[in-house]
Amino acid sequence: MPQGEAAGRGTAKPQDQGWAWMVLLAAVVLQGLTLGFPPCIGIFFTDLQHEFQASNSETSWFPSIMVAVLHGGGPLCSILVKRFGCRFVVMLGGLLSGLGMVSSSFCKSISQLYLTAGLITGLGSCFSFQAGVTVLGYYFVRWRTLANAVASTGVSLGFTLWPLLSQYLLDEMGWRNTFLIFGGILLNGCVCGAIMRPIQLASGALPQSAKPEEEPGSRAEEAQLSNGASPHHPTLQQHTKRTKCFQMLQKYLAFDIFCQNKGYQIYTIGVTWMMMGFALPHVYLVPYAIHNGVEERKAALLISVIGLINIFIRPFTGLLSGHRVFTGRRIYLFSLAVLLCGLSNFICVISAEFSVLILYCVILSIAMSGVGALTFQVLMDVVEMDRFSSALGLFTILESTTLLIGAPLTGFLVDITSDFHYVFYTSSFFLISAALFMGLSFCALEKKNKLREASKAHLDNPSRYQYSEMSTEPKAVSQSPPAVEYITSI
Repeated sequence: MPQGEAAGRGTAKPQDQGWAWMVLLAAVVLQGLTLGFPPCIGIFFTDLQHEFQASNSETSWFPSIMVAVLHGGGPLCSILVKRFGCRFVVMLGGLLSGLGMVSSSFCKSISQLYLTAGLITGLGSCFSFQAGVTVLGYYFVRWRTLANAVASTGVSLGFTLWPLLSQYLLDEMGWRNTFLIFGGILLNGCVCGAIMRPIQLASGALPQSAKPEEEPGSRAEEAQLSNGASPHHPTLQQHTKRTKCFQMLQKYLAFDIFCQNKGYQIYTIGVTWMMMGFALPHVYLVPYAIHNGVEERKAALLISVIGLINIFIRPFTGLLSGHRVFTGRRIYLFSLAVLLCGLSNFICVISAEFSVLILYCVILSIAMSGVGALTFQVLMDVVEMDRFSSALGLFTILESTTLLIGAPLTGFLVDITSDFHYVFYTSSFFLISAALFMGLSFCALEKKNKLREASKAHLDNPSRYQYSEMSTEPKAVSQSPPAVEYITSI
């Protein structure tokens, strides 16, 4: 484990058994407390508008900041995990999440909510979720895939239960007392972190990936020292600072992969564009239903329906995409799921009847299950695993940017037109255009690679479905959990 996280008494536990299953249970609860929480904020949308006399655009900044920080804080979380260990970061995240929501209950303006519930709670949720997923890689080896699949069900459970609890507490106590109670509930992330105690392998050795690695560029520094340069020389110190800065960017934000790997470039641009419209229904569905005469309790039930369907469909989608028939073709399944998300929005435009909205939620949930299950599988297809962590850093930061601005810009459009239909028009535009861009671009790239392979017949075993344009030289890939790993989920 990382330095600074010493193994205490009783921490030598075998992997894939015993205490590992308690850690998995804690991870399920943790994902329900973090990723499952933001969708319920839409239930408070109308009350917050009336309380602070805020526009749709101003109010939507609050959940947008929370979700953006939750997705984009991965690199910072990775640095903390490397320095202090997973257990500390999970508990820190639980503390920040609870503190943010408790502080929110005393806010006097909507801008204060941006800082408390948006930034502080979002950052805490990011820390707890990312570190909680990372620790599963240490506790599970043989059953790692199963463990991650089981842990992800916590998101759907949270998606289902949070809206029901939110509406009940809102009716009984108002939004301020509800946020205060939410702060206490989110503090249970600290309990989950306490369960995730440091693990030491039976042999007493650290996980392979946790061993310190030689920093890139250190050889150049050693060469300068060997040539007689003083380590305190100003020029050498400036060069060292620049080198370390470059190493940090290279490690957590893989700009070199973005420039060289066409598959990663297309996929990152497509998903970033997609996120402008993907989260809009989560923010505006409940206000839209209430605006059209649906009872508040029934409106809150719509979000729960999406989560309930996700519980059953998402694992099935993951198993289906893992079939060998779809090897190398997952990007097309992903594009199809995004396209279905976009097309389903037109159902809301046709009618705002509760029965029609239930149908919309069922179809949207099925499509969302595909998007959620395939997002990172496709990313693993287009980048080499030894650079996956770096590629994921840039990927999450870019998508969090559009997650941040999508809902407020759409809210501004609704404020101007006084028509909620533009929410679904906007969402459909971004989703459908992103799906077509990714599907057609990868199809063209695949044809280009096939032509290139045909012209290089002398190469042995050319990859038929290689999306990237990286070198085909074999590389050893470690099966150990990455030392710096941050994962987001949709």
